[in-house]
Amino acid sequence: MSSAPAPVLKKPIKISCIQLASGADKDTNLKHAAEKVAEAAQSGSKLVILPECFNSPYGCDYFPKYAETLLPSPPTKDQSPSFHALSAMAAENNVYLVGGSIPELNPETKKYYNTSLTFGPDGKLLGTHRKVHLFDIDIPGKIFFKESEVLSAGNKVSLVDLPEYGTIAVAICYDVRFPELATIAARRGAFALIYPGAFNLTTGPLHWRLLAQARAVDNQIYVALCSPARDMSASYNAWGHSLIVNPLAKVLVEAEESETIVQAELVGEDITEARKNIPLNNQRRFDVYPDVSQGKISFDEL
Repeated sequence: MSSAPAPVLKKPIKISCIQLASGADKDTNLKHAAEKVAEAAQSGSKLVILPECFNSPYGCDYFPKYAETLLPSPPTKDQSPSFHALSAMAAENNVYLVGGSIPELNPETKKYYNTSLTFGPDGKLLGTHRKVHLFDIDIPGKIFFKESEVLSAGNKVSLVDLPEYGTIAVAICYDVRFPELATIAARRGAFALIYPGAFNLTTGPLHWRLLAQARAVDNQIYVALCSPARDMSASYNAWGHSLIVNPLAKVLVEAEESETIVQAELVGEDITEARKNIPLNNQRRFDVYPDVSQGKISFDEL
């Protein structure tokens, strides 16, 4: 008789998505984020998530102006004030911190990236994710956006180990539309998919919640999407509606559009129960189709 599989989430963890409004002043944005991370930590959260491009306005015109140098790591404070601010937020509040994302410049290649940094409670960098799928869309009469005009794409699945709890996967915004990334992360043991993101007023009402629920029900794990707050005076209007979804695709909590913090407790038994009741893992037909988690994959496992 085989032993029961080890739980992918070792013990419950309270998480917070901080729906933040960011303006043109980077220092102000970083201080505001620090205040909100402290607020989330004081409520008992041990995993805190910031939104995409939390330290700057979102848009192709802004990426070069706000970009910071992250390599070689660790960068100096002059090279990356956001790196050091995030490290301090994590250490001062004794939390794991998925630092949304920031624009990055690689000084050797002169390429720009949309990059997420995850820090541990000791302030050390645990993982880096460069947005893999760039947001290039054209919906006539509604929205045109082409990140690839400025940004380059990352090329790794990003898994981050939280020693007391288990593994999370971190990706960014448009990455959520690609189920392969999520499937690989889930089959490699992630208990949650974390997506800092900034959907807009066209794509948000269409697919924001739907995609979170789809990735959750496909993989029977938790999903958290963390958006900027909506600012109608900005050039890009974020949808908001940060949310956390359980392994059965139930929305546990969802924000509206203004600044707020949404929180939920993630429990390993919920993952186990979902997989026991609907045993997808034992019913896949790899004799009919390939297992995408077994192909040639580049990982950022730190």
